[in-house]
Amino acid sequence: MATHEWAREHIPALTVLLSAVSLALVFGAVLGMVPAGVLPRSALLLTLVPHLNALISLTAIGTILAGIREIQRGNVARHRVRMLASFGLFAAFLLLYLYRVTILGPSEFPGPETVRTYLYLPFLAVHVSLAVFCVPFVFYALLSAETRPAAEIPDTNHRRAGRVAAGLWLVSFCMGLVIYALLYHVY
Repeated sequence: MATHEWAREHIPALTVLLSAVSLALVFGAVLGMVPAGVLPRSALLLTLVPHLNALISLTAIGTILAGIREIQRGNVARHRVRMLASFGLFAAFLLLYLYRVTILGPSEFPGPETVRTYLYLPFLAVHVSLAVFCVPFVFYALLSAETRPAAEIPDTNHRRAGRVAAGLWLVSFCMGLVIYALLYHVY
């Protein structure tokens, strides 16, 4: 059986595997379980990562919305390009985030303790929860689309998973921009 056919028959298992690996990398980096010494240290890049990730997030919001618009218009080819671009942006964001958090750890909130306790931390918790929850939906939608011809996709759960993934992605990216603003501009 060819790799493509095998993947097509094992989408749920691959979704679980890819989700588990992705989330293990994120939580491993955040919890300091990834050794910082294995990565090259660039002070300039470490300084730029939050700003680059804000730009990536803003761009991803645009590509997700454009992808939704294209599928609503029935343009599957353009939808595919936009959603693959969104996934690529998500991957770039994640790699940059993991690089920074592995070396420096999570960013400390620089504002007042009351704002941290009653606004920032609850908002961050919702953002992180949505980001974690969207990962399997993103992988499922991507795998179901990439392993089948476009004509077969309506017979799968791609549309349902894609709607959930796009909605969660959009809210998570928007919330991430608010967190960025709070950390690097408001306080």
